Amino acid sequence: METQNTYQTQVHNSSENKGRVVVLGGGESGNGAAILAKKLGFEVFLSDKGSIKEHYKNQLLEYQIPFEELQHTESLILNADVVIKSPGIPEKAPLIQLLRSKNTSIISEIEFASRYTDAKIIAITGSNGKTTTTSLIFHMMKQNHINVGLGGNIGKSFAYQVATENFDYYVLEISSFQLDDVTSFAPYIAVVLNISPDHLDRYQYDIMNYAKAKWNLTKYQTNTDFVIYWEEDTVLQQLQQEFPTQSKAITFSTQNNNAAAYADEEHFTINLNNEILDMNISELALSGKHNVANSMAAASVGKVLQIKNENIRMALSDFEAVEHRLEPVLKIQGIQFINDSKATNVNAVYYALESMKTPTVLILGGEDKGNDYNEILDLVKQKVKAIVCLGKDNTIILDFFSNIVDVIVDTHSMEEAVKSAYMLARKGDTVLLAPACASFDLFENYEDRGTQFKQHVRNL
Repeated sequence: METQNTYQTQVHNSSENKGRVVVLGGGESGNGAAILAKKLGFEVFLSDKGSIKEHYKNQLLEYQIPFEELQHTESLILNADVVIKSPGIPEKAPLIQLLRSKNTSIISEIEFASRYTDAKIIAITGSNGKTTTTSLIFHMMKQNHINVGLGGNIGKSFAYQVATENFDYYVLEISSFQLDDVTSFAPYIAVVLNISPDHLDRYQYDIMNYAKAKWNLTKYQTNTDFVIYWEEDTVLQQLQQEFPTQSKAITFSTQNNNAAAYADEEHFTINLNNEILDMNISELALSGKHNVANSMAAASVGKVLQIKNENIRMALSDFEAVEHRLEPVLKIQGIQFINDSKATNVNAVYYALESMKTPTVLILGGEDKGNDYNEILDLVKQKVKAIVCLGKDNTIILDFFSNIVDVIVDTHSMEEAVKSAYMLARKGDTVLLAPACASFDLFENYEDRGTQFKQHVRNL
């Protein structure tokens, strides 16, 4: 049967069939979940209220998975035994509420895939530094010839890899949205980097609701597992008190030299497995205080995995920075352009500004998520000579910063923002794209925003 937006293929009602799985969302996560479910012998249907990219449609057709786009047909969804929900669909969506009223099991792709692999999982979450730390851990493990896959919120979906690969370990970047719908997900090593306000529009503007979602990473761990987290983070301290983990806790710190991982201004020390790893901070491939914390977290994972000290040091010193994260683009007329499009919350902008050594023209703005800009107020006063607002509606930023910086301009396209920043900067200055906001008002995602920034810088 085929309608305008629905594509059905023959479903084999064999004895293999384990029940009906409906996948909501036809992106990387949803497609991977649908393919894994089909290979496991479930009856599968995928539904996306938006349009599905051609690449994903072709995948679904190849695996003979029926799907629809541009609509949700309730008669094809409400009879599901299990619904696998895209992380982007909020809990308040009417269809989700309807499924909840029927007590339908709703899980995430991460939860679903974890049920069908014996591989050990290293899962990383936090408000900032997830992608960098995940990539760094993966790099370290690959260098040490460990059979490891990279997934979650980065690269290929976890479920797709479980369906098509055979890894001994997975390193997964995990968002709070992916952790909203877990019921048994228990990584061997959980890394919780930090908690700062982000996505509060999704969590009733309550940071503890958001933080509890992050802490779900530890909820189903046992005493044979590990959790690594930042000791100084007051929200994480509160979570550990209210919801103590069953797993072995390893903390990293810049204040407590008795922590398992400790850094001062010049070096850091990891003391695990009765063996000490020392490293000069100047040797780290990544600069900035926040990246010292990321490197300590990654090194702690390496020690748990019993990777040799010299191999951990090598990985931390030769790692190449992640695209769109404090990424140097070009120097034009003595002006350095830096792409930190992945700085999608205020705390990430704080870290970016903290690492700036020259007068900075800051490109800020996008889809506001309930931001409190007071966190970066002092740094803006110290380091920012001008702000270029970039978004459909920049009222909040204009109102907040108009009396803080001498120059603030309003732009509504990346080309306009880059040209304005270039005009405002002088030799020796830095132009920093660190938006503090989601990108969806003007761009497909933060990658698109960063790519457009680099393109328009090159066009100057």
